[in-house]
Amino acid sequence: MIALGTQAGTIHILDFLGNQVKEFSAHASVVNDLSFDLEGEYIGSCSDDGSVVINSLFTDEVMKFEYHRPMKAVALDPDYARKMSRRFITGGLAGNLYLNSKKWLGYRDQVLHSGEGSIHAVKWRASLVAWANDAGVKVYDTANDRRITFIERPRGCPHPELLVPHLVWQDDTVLVIGWGTSVKIASIRTNHHKATNGVYMQVPVLGMTQVDIVASFQTSYFISGLAPFGDSLVVLAYIPGEENGDKDFSSTVPSRQGNAQRPEVRVVTWTNDELSTDALPVHGFEHYKANDYSLAHAPFSGSSYAGGQWAAGDEPLYYIVSPKDVVIAKPRDTEDHIAWLLQHGCHEKALAVVESGQGRSELRDEVGSRYLDHLIVERKYGEAASLCPKLLRGSASAWERWVFHFAHLRQLPVLVPYMPTENPRLRDTAYEVALVALATNPSFHKDLLSAVKSWPPVIYSALPVISAIEPQLNTSSMTDSLKEALAELYVIDGQYEKAYSLYADVAYEARSI
Repeated sequence: MIALGTQAGTIHILDFLGNQVKEFSAHASVVNDLSFDLEGEYIGSCSDDGSVVINSLFTDEVMKFEYHRPMKAVALDPDYARKMSRRFITGGLAGNLYLNSKKWLGYRDQVLHSGEGSIHAVKWRASLVAWANDAGVKVYDTANDRRITFIERPRGCPHPELLVPHLVWQDDTVLVIGWGTSVKIASIRTNHHKATNGVYMQVPVLGMTQVDIVASFQTSYFISGLAPFGDSLVVLAYIPGEENGDKDFSSTVPSRQGNAQRPEVRVVTWTNDELSTDALPVHGFEHYKANDYSLAHAPFSGSSYAGGQWAAGDEPLYYIVSPKDVVIAKPRDTEDHIAWLLQHGCHEKALAVVESGQGRSELRDEVGSRYLDHLIVERKYGEAASLCPKLLRGSASAWERWVFHFAHLRQLPVLVPYMPTENPRLRDTAYEVALVALATNPSFHKDLLSAVKSWPPVIYSALPVISAIEPQLNTSSMTDSLKEALAELYVIDGQYEKAYSLYADVAYEARSI
């Protein structure tokens, strides 16, 4: 299900097709955050009206908690529906982070942290809770009942009220932090394990919990959302207007309303290598700021992602929310990926994907043709010619098409050394056009002689080539190689007397030298 909170304090529950299932009038002011439990039975919400409300999605059960200050973040215990403790964590402008749980005498708040500015985000996964305040990001271990790490807010980052931090758990122990233009990935190794009944148990191990920053990079855009994607990340990128394009992103706040660019969904690796990019069709994007967008994803099994493919029925879905739109995104299939690679000029990578056996077999011909077209446009004729055996393989029609295309461009001589004479064998005309192209350019007369000697005479007619060479006799363009090639062609055509005469001329000139 999808949950949307409004400025008026209403919560709408939709199915994955966007049809409304339920509606809650939960708050008297803007809804700032929403959180489902793992079973999808409860939803928690918090608001500027100072309250946290937890609604059951299948019964009339409603719990409301008053904190009397604007609350900005809430996270239900993933096991909220299964545990009697009914725990949740929340925080807001007052700077207090509360752990609320059900006791014998009712619900009780425990202050986990305070005194470092507003709480801007909270995420709970397994036994670990991560939250962000003005100073940075902290992680609390509910199994050991202690705070285990602090990750400082990136230097030069805009104030969180201008650009909120984003937290997402890649798995039970890997936390991804997106703040401003900075991404950090922390690996947390805890001193406890999960028992067979699902309860996290403390294990007596010497030493503190270890936290390692396993990856860190800067982006050229502001981060409006993060989500896991197999071993990579989905990033919702906010790009300020062009007037701010030359400024340092690490110290620039989002551009003023009216000149922002379309938000983009980017898939990147942990080293910030870009795998794909899509600009989103969002209405009114020019007037939005980075905090006007959010990114959420439907739960999925990260282990189902292997070799670039998702297990059937386990593709993740991503929801990009703006003030007026909800855009649903899902992973590309192989053909989508190939099309994106071609669109971005990554022809070699597209070819590698096709050659790995992914996608339809017909895609190879299409990718090969697009690759050759690209090289021709770039005037890399030699490189294009050298790739033809690999890209055209045994297709006689494809070979003939490119032979005549190179001839039209007056670049056929560079292709001749790669032309096949069998498997496939081309039409006679293709070979004749190629030999004539060599014959009419003195720079390629030696190549002509080599081709005439190595090509089987049965694959072409010698007469058209002879007719192209004979007008050059007794001219400055007549070279020894061309004479010898003509003599060979006379032999092939049965004109032995003419061949003997030319051989004699070539031998005489050789003795004279």
